[in-house]
Amino acid sequence: MLAAPSFFNLKGDKIMIKKSITYTDYNGNERTEDFYFHLTKAEITKMEMSTTGGLAEKIQRVVAAQDQPAIIAIFEDLIQKSYGVKTPDGRGFQKKQEYLDSFIATEAYSQLFMELATDADAAAKFINGVVPADMSQQGLVVAPSGN
Repeated sequence: MLAAPSFFNLKGDKIMIKKSITYTDYNGNERTEDFYFHLTKAEITKMEMSTTGGLAEKIQRVVAAQDQPAIIAIFEDLIQKSYGVKTPDGRGFQKKQEYLDSFIATEAYSQLFMELATDADAAAKFINGVVPADMSQQGLVVAPSGN
C-alpha cells in the first residue's frame, strides 16, 4: 500500500519526496518504510540538456503517443536516478549503487513502479515532486492527465 507522498520539509520548502510504502517482505512480514527521492538542479539540467527538446517535453510526447515502452523506461530511469538515502543529519542525500540495488530488490520498489506505470496522476506528481521547486517554476513540470 502506498501512502500519499509528502514533498515538503518543516519550513514548507519543496525539497524531496518522502514516500511511505507498506509491503510484504520475502519472509512474509508486513513492513512500512519511508523511501526518499530527489533530483538536484545539476541532475535535472543534465537530463534536460541530454534529451532532444528537454525531458519534460519528451515525457509529454511519449505520454501523448501512448508509447508504453518509452513511458516505462522513463519511470524506471527517474526512480533510479532520484532514489537515495538521507543522511541522519540531513546534510546529504546519498545515491550509492548498493542503496539502489537494495531498494530495487524489495516489493516496495515493485509497488512504486506499478503505481507510476498505471496511474498517470501519481506519475505526474512523482515526476514533479523530484524536480526542485525553483526549477518547477521554470516550467520543468509535467501536467497530470485529464482523466
